[in-house]
Amino acid sequence: MNTLLSIETRNNVLLTMAALLEQNRIALININKKDLEAYKGTDISMYDRLKVDDAKVDEMIAAAKHLASQEDPVGVERFSFKHENGMQVYNKTASFGTILIIYESRPDVTVEAAGIAFKSGNKILLKGGKESLNSNLKIVELWHKAIEKYNASSNWVEYLQFNRTETQVFLEKPTQKVDLIVPRGGEKLIAFVKKHATCPVIISGRGNNFVYVHIEADLDIAIAIILNGKSKISACNAVDKVLIDENLPNKKEFIHKLISKLNEFKIQVLGDERTSENHQLEKISSNDVWSEEFLDYKMVLGETLSSEAAIEMINNYSGGHSSVIITKNDAIAKVFMENVDNAAVYHNASTRFTDGGQLGLGGELAISTDKLHQRGPIGLQHLVTNKWYVHGNGQIRS
Repeated sequence: MNTLLSIETRNNVLLTMAALLEQNRIALININKKDLEAYKGTDISMYDRLKVDDAKVDEMIAAAKHLASQEDPVGVERFSFKHENGMQVYNKTASFGTILIIYESRPDVTVEAAGIAFKSGNKILLKGGKESLNSNLKIVELWHKAIEKYNASSNWVEYLQFNRTETQVFLEKPTQKVDLIVPRGGEKLIAFVKKHATCPVIISGRGNNFVYVHIEADLDIAIAIILNGKSKISACNAVDKVLIDENLPNKKEFIHKLISKLNEFKIQVLGDERTSENHQLEKISSNDVWSEEFLDYKMVLGETLSSEAAIEMINNYSGGHSSVIITKNDAIAKVFMENVDNAAVYHNASTRFTDGGQLGLGGELAISTDKLHQRGPIGLQHLVTNKWYVHGNGQIRS
């Protein structure tokens, strides 16, 4: 069992990790090139997530420094109560214990997600994908250097070099205690973990986000937000579907302009029956396409009867992640935001802001589409459970 590290030690480890990342910047980028060269897949979004460049190293360093600057999330008093018999009762936040993060492609997870879990007082088990093995092992080596500098055990951050079969066996019969599992990746990975895990799992990563263009929309804002929503296709906060109110003024001109703009960015535009017929677009093969997360240069446009119909469609097909309404009507926006069953809802702003850093958390372990125990970006303050502390002097219950 690992005894909880002091907050001073945790912060010092994170600051040392930031310094080591800077010192090893060139080495890490060169090691990552080996992973990029070895990658034989055709998934462009996975390749994008795999790449480590100067900007990505800067993000890792900033994440570690920011975590070190934040308050300790462990031991925060949430509730206090003085019992009539004299007992003093407190409820305080507590670390989970051991968190297993299973992820694909993204070496930055080895710093950012692990850092959040570490700062929260948890032991970290990392199971990255084979495509990023060299990059991940280098980063874990830096973790161990940072931890050992403060005379703590390197097993606070442990990397599991398991193949798929070994991972399944570990999930079903862990050889060490695991308190929480966070899968970071596509739907196949999430389904695999849910099927075999024997402890709680936080589901993260599926997008399939919608933009609804209401009849009172500012059309320039609509186009800007839709384009921005597709600016990073590998992100789970990317836009895949656009619903346009059938009574939108200048609808034909707007759709034509939107398609033209999307085509400029090499985005394949599909349409529902009505939109494809009116704008010479490829028609979606079935309504099942509305449920797909693309992670690709692809988008579907469709028309809807009203804001009520848009809400119903989003709740039926979206991944529960993020949705936007474009409108000048605040009352309509309020109804939309209250009734769309997503982790994040937006009024005249891009889904690309569904991110821990952008929403004021400093970073995130994951973006949860579950409703328990935390929805949306899971930041430092969310990666804790709680514990009851009861102080007495011999009280017994009659």
